[in-house]
Amino acid sequence: MIARLILSSVAVGITAYFMDSVTIEPWYVAIIVAVVLGAINSFVRPIVKFFALPITILTLGLFSLVINGLMVMLCDKFVSGFTVDGLGSAILFSIILAIVSWVLNIMFKDSGN
Repeated sequence: MIARLILSSVAVGITAYFMDSVTIEPWYVAIIVAVVLGAINSFVRPIVKFFALPITILTLGLFSLVINGLMVMLCDKFVSGFTVDGLGSAILFSIILAIVSWVLNIMFKDSGN
């Protein structure tokens, strides 16, 4: 669990480093963002996805990107030191974060699993 938190924090930090529209100050806020974003994605996101199911079906799943961006913006409201400039930046942040997390998980995959 701690290794997953570290990987998530590193992914958040790397993603924010490459995006001018997202700032994380000071560095340890990346850990807080990883925890809060994980909690939001575990508890709030499923409820939002349920109620947005009709529009998600109509847009052939593309509305899921907007939902992900909204979850990032919600995290921005809860964590001081983490700022996202707008919904477009939040959507791009969520896409890049997913890619960076995927790459880090492949690089540091536990051979025991």
